[in-house]
Amino acid sequence: MTISYGRAKLKATIDSWQHVSSVDPEIAELLRREAERQQNTLDLIASENYTSPAILAAQSSTLTNKYAEGYPHRRYYGGCEEIDRVEILAIERAQKLFFAEHANVQPHSGSQANMAAYFTLLEPGDKVLAMKLSHGGHLSHGAEFNFSGKLYRFVFYGVNRESEQLDYQEIRKLAQEQRPNLIVAGASSYPRIIDFGSFQEIAAEVGAKLMVDMAHLAGLVAAQVHPSPVPYADVVTATTHKTLRGPRSGFILCKKPLAHAIDAAVFPETQGGPLMHVIAAKAVAFAEALDGRFREYQQRVLENARVLAQSLQELGLRLVSGGTDTHMVLIDLTSTGLTGKEAEEMLGAVGISINRNVIPFDPRPPQVASGMRLGTPAITTRGLDPQEVRHLAQLIYQALSHSRGTKVLGRLRQEVEEICQRFPIPGYSLV
Repeated sequence: MTISYGRAKLKATIDSWQHVSSVDPEIAELLRREAERQQNTLDLIASENYTSPAILAAQSSTLTNKYAEGYPHRRYYGGCEEIDRVEILAIERAQKLFFAEHANVQPHSGSQANMAAYFTLLEPGDKVLAMKLSHGGHLSHGAEFNFSGKLYRFVFYGVNRESEQLDYQEIRKLAQEQRPNLIVAGASSYPRIIDFGSFQEIAAEVGAKLMVDMAHLAGLVAAQVHPSPVPYADVVTATTHKTLRGPRSGFILCKKPLAHAIDAAVFPETQGGPLMHVIAAKAVAFAEALDGRFREYQQRVLENARVLAQSLQELGLRLVSGGTDTHMVLIDLTSTGLTGKEAEEMLGAVGISINRNVIPFDPRPPQVASGMRLGTPAITTRGLDPQEVRHLAQLIYQALSHSRGTKVLGRLRQEVEEICQRFPIPGYSLV
């Protein structure tokens, strides 16, 4: 079943190409080529999706011209009457969508949302317990070369070596030993459900605050097909451009007592003027997610992920943790003799876009990696169903099995192009 955005074509983008072409034909040509690449590629990158024409139109609107430092009714610039209404709508919709007491929709990205959360909950040098980057965590969860690792003392939990899943008893023991000021839950490459209730219990036992980064899970949580962290966490951070299918940006949810501190940590502590055109696009994304059809879409995302995981497993590939509960599938490529980098390049050659990814206890560095991460949000937006996903799994397996065979890869590329033609990105039109 195809996810439909209606009959509208991407007129705003077409017009923008025409405008750009008259001023900068080189950039206009690159825009056209990138749109063509997206149409002719099956996107299995778990952190990517396709926005609706309405979201793209809002983001390319005249709101980009307006400076609006501050918050609704408390701006440092005149002429913000309509801007205020836009931001208030985005806030109200986010609160309704996630049953949250307070929402801040100004963070430019998930990392900046995390920075504001840390500035609210911590002092420099405080101790934080978070998921190890190599086991599925995120750069902003304490990587030593990231601002988070430079400002705070991070200690890390990981997955169990045998199950490759979180062991909450082990996390509890580590928390009791380390007595962190903050515990961070959430991941960028962990395909299983996260038990936020257990994290809250552990945090309460050791006197720590709990922050959840649901960047990858926001759309699933909004559709109520994954447990929500909002009832359990002091602060929840998220992005809008992954499963939520909105513009590239971030937002924060929190309890009422932290509202003022969170707002101050975003502006003026870490950001200046908000990107009001992006906030308008976020408001549209939240409105789309409040529609009942969005839940149906997310259910199909999960079904497609399960089918993809099962199909690849039946073909002999090893899945990290043995499967998936989310939109994401993590593959251990060791048995294929390929590195993650090689798999990414081979699949890219046939028109399937994925990303290399480290796996737990990976002996290879991230630039090479022993695994690949797959996700189903984008292909589900295009309308691929379980039957097509099984076919796609076969194409992936054949590409990895014949990575050096030019003739085979050429045939696979033709099959991918045929799928792309049958399932175009809804609402998009090339010029």
